[in-house]
Amino acid sequence: MTKNYQEMTKDITQYIGELRKEVPDAMTGFSAMAKGALQDGALDKKTKELIALAIGVAMRCDGCIGFHAKACVDLGATRQELSEMLAMTVYMGGGPNLMYAADALRAYDQFVELTAGKESGAA
Repeated sequence: MTKNYQEMTKDITQYIGELRKEVPDAMTGFSAMAKGALQDGALDKKTKELIALAIGVAMRCDGCIGFHAKACVDLGATRQELSEMLAMTVYMGGGPNLMYAADALRAYDQFVELTAGKESGAA
């Protein structure tokens, strides 16, 4: 069973839009919290996204894995940086985290492939 993280994040994004219509104040609050948390500070955005992806793995959240893997690609995280972070998630969470760490690496690779396709004009 191969998960397609591009399709998964597109689908979730559509329904996040629906939630924005239904509960705009709550969604505005969530967006403000995300913006505040992701600002460069003592930690840069890439480091914060690697942390977010690690938490997504630990919480076993496919959507979080998809969105944060894409953000890691967009922010220039290398496969080695991602792999070392994933090793820490496996160390801290054992076998169940290993299963989701493998999925996080798959998501990263899918978004790298998508980005490479766009840059070459193939997408």
